[in-house]
Amino acid sequence: MSLHFSNADAAIPLHVISEDNCETWLSGQGDAVRTWCAAHGFKGALGQTIALPDGAGAPGMALIGYGSDATRRRGRFHLAAGAVNLPEGHYRIASGIPTDQLASESLGWLLAAYRFHAYREGSHMKAQLVCPEDVNASEVEAIANAEALTRDLINTPASDMGPPDLENAARALADEFGARISVVAGGDLLEQNFPMIHTVGRAADRAPRLIDMAWGTDGPKITLVGKGVCFDTGGLNLKPGGSMGLMKKDMGGAAAVLGLARMIMATGQQIQLRVLIPAVENSVSSNAFRPQDILTSRKGLTVEINNTDAEGRLVLADALALADEGNPDMIISMATLTGAARVAVGPDLAPYYTDDETAAAALEDAAKSVADPVWRMPFHAPYEATIEPGISDLDNAPKGGFAGSITAALFLRRFVTQCPRYMHFDIYGWQPTAAPARPKGGVGQGTRALVKALHAMIGT
Repeated sequence: MSLHFSNADAAIPLHVISEDNCETWLSGQGDAVRTWCAAHGFKGALGQTIALPDGAGAPGMALIGYGSDATRRRGRFHLAAGAVNLPEGHYRIASGIPTDQLASESLGWLLAAYRFHAYREGSHMKAQLVCPEDVNASEVEAIANAEALTRDLINTPASDMGPPDLENAARALADEFGARISVVAGGDLLEQNFPMIHTVGRAADRAPRLIDMAWGTDGPKITLVGKGVCFDTGGLNLKPGGSMGLMKKDMGGAAAVLGLARMIMATGQQIQLRVLIPAVENSVSSNAFRPQDILTSRKGLTVEINNTDAEGRLVLADALALADEGNPDMIISMATLTGAARVAVGPDLAPYYTDDETAAAALEDAAKSVADPVWRMPFHAPYEATIEPGISDLDNAPKGGFAGSITAALFLRRFVTQCPRYMHFDIYGWQPTAAPARPKGGVGQGTRALVKALHAMIGT
């Protein structure tokens, strides 16, 4: 779906009122406004809305509660909390939003209008926002629609979002922005030395593939690598039914990097962009890879398989090796990789790993400014020994269960040896309960922070 601001010339003035400023604001209004607000119990609570009629009975002014400092600290996109409850119409923010929050709150309004209606008709958000004068409308719309792409891809079930469908989505994005794209699939993966991508995906009817998209001719070289496991049964280490239920979202890393790529291209950033997506299904069949198999990766490192359900790091490893060969200025991988990350930080934070202090500082600053929370995790060197099983170079699933997200990140880092900057995100990609601007379902994480921070992260 397309998310955009209203272009109406006439719009209903909207005042955003915090709890601590509500009485002061009301004291400056006429008797009719004070009486109407008192009758409807308007106190400025977060998400509370009220429309005040004009002389003809139509909405002449509207108020949205902005809560208190304490309630705002417990969430984000506060304007969106009330926008969904406004009556149909076009609205213009008249007062109450700090200037430095206008862009973020306007984005939240657009994101609140997102609906996934691919399989059934549903309701639409009635209230439309006229973009505030101090906000770059085209940039905010570009970011909102990139986020909508990520959500759509994750929300689509695996029956309609297998490796060929993910390829088609990437091709459509490349066509839209004039990017170059190539795909290596099936047996050609072995011929072109992507053995682990082939091994993980060979048991599925829909062939595994590596999607390679490039855009831009100027600026720093940045390569994005996204995990595209379109469905994960766990392989021969079969997941229980309860754990398999959300595995359509196991391509959330691929969805995220495609959304981030869309942000970069739509906003015209001066970047030489490359996007690599290993797209597979981890299925069960007579030719599925087995526990105790030892695989040789594109990098030449051997990997002992101690759990076929730790397949994401295998396909990412071959893609990261290819990314590293291209000598980019930075490689960023994004993946719904470990349950350990969810245990550590929950579903709302996007944990990331990097050894680059400049990149980390730039990302943290950007994340705060765009309401896209991230949390730095350590590449803890003493844990390196846990991913070295002795019989091969690496172990894909170290025993013990401790520090699962960290050991997975350390595993991936072994495949980036030339690029000076590497950052890995172990995201969830799913909103488990509805929140302002984030309905239950697929969600982008870390991408808005990244698109704002990219140039600062590499010092350009």
